[in-house]
Amino acid sequence: MSSESINPSSGNQTDGSAPQEKNILALSLVVIFGIFATTMAQPQTLGRLPFTFYMKEHLHMSPGDIGQFFFLCGLAWYFKPFAGILVDAFPLYGTRRRWYMMLGAGLSAVSWLALALVPKTHSNLLYMAIIINFFMVIASTATGAFLVEAGQRMGATGRLTSVRGMTQNTCSMIIGPLGGFFATAAFAWVCGASALFVFSLVPVVFFLLREKPQQIDSTERFQLAGTQLKTIFSSKTVWATIIFSGLFYFAPGFGTLLTFRQSDVLHFSKEFIGILGSVSGAMGIAGAAFYGTLVKKFPMRTMLFAFISISVLGNFLYMLYRTPVSAVLIDGQNGFFFTLAEMALLDLAARATPKGCEGLGYSLILSIRNLALFGADAVGSQLGDPKGMNLSFNTMIIVNSATTAVVLILLPFLPKVLMLSKDKQKA
Repeated sequence: MSSESINPSSGNQTDGSAPQEKNILALSLVVIFGIFATTMAQPQTLGRLPFTFYMKEHLHMSPGDIGQFFFLCGLAWYFKPFAGILVDAFPLYGTRRRWYMMLGAGLSAVSWLALALVPKTHSNLLYMAIIINFFMVIASTATGAFLVEAGQRMGATGRLTSVRGMTQNTCSMIIGPLGGFFATAAFAWVCGASALFVFSLVPVVFFLLREKPQQIDSTERFQLAGTQLKTIFSSKTVWATIIFSGLFYFAPGFGTLLTFRQSDVLHFSKEFIGILGSVSGAMGIAGAAFYGTLVKKFPMRTMLFAFISISVLGNFLYMLYRTPVSAVLIDGQNGFFFTLAEMALLDLAARATPKGCEGLGYSLILSIRNLALFGADAVGSQLGDPKGMNLSFNTMIIVNSATTAVVLILLPFLPKVLMLSKDKQKA
């Protein structure tokens, strides 16, 4: 076993998986590879442009129909808490993280390869995307639980959340031009590449992550699951974070509408649309890294107020989105400031999760985030669809910004223990 391997042991907890190693760099490796694999290979990320343009050009679907497709294919992400209970209370081959990561990633890869072989009808695309996401959620939940328990033990949830954000935005940098390329190529290309990306997690976890085997009988497993459910449902910090995050993300979105505007109104090429995603991702990396330096200096209340406010104001710049140059500048600033706001919200989620319930608590908060995020795009697509309410693009920007800003009213009511928290100076 490599000297860089992580070997969780029970310590003073009953779950047997709290990281004993105090090396944040070693812990970060597992987080980085876990987030990379489960972000790159989602149908909603690397597959988004290939799926969108295939449905637009070959299946002749409208923006509203495509928005609904992406909302439905993300079903598994809305039920992520069930995966949280699974990875917390029901060890697989004696481990709560290791085998769930490998199994979820491996079966996701197999599902992507199966998608390459089936006829590309609307139903087949939807069902296979749901199956891919189902297995992806298992690997993602185990990764998130590992991040929370490691971050809480080391007083470094902010820095590990920053690592998560930098990894996700690195994925966006790659996804942009690569997704644009795959949108012009045969559909099998995106299937093969996605299978390769998600499978990359399997050897990494096999060699780097070790867990002390646990012997828990079936009765104890169900008792542990029941205890975790009681802890979560009685946690004021969890429910306050769920309400706050859900309202932030559930603002009618214009992501799908923007893709149609870029293609049909501004006549940007698919490759250039992909490059714009890469620009946003690059600025997102800078935003996530910047957050990692601020989280040791400022409390959560200050960062949430500042970053959400700036992100909302930046949205209005999309009214000036008319030329390739303005598109690069506006998508770049959005990548930077939205990432700062999202890092604060993800950090809040990690801090709000009770110890011993890392998988369940974190996944519950993120499932509400996923439901709100994908639902917001579906609602926004319907509002702006010529076959629906046919609201103008600028009107959608105002609606999105106004509904996002409303969440600031709730900021004074969040638990003080969360609002005053920040990372330790040293982990």
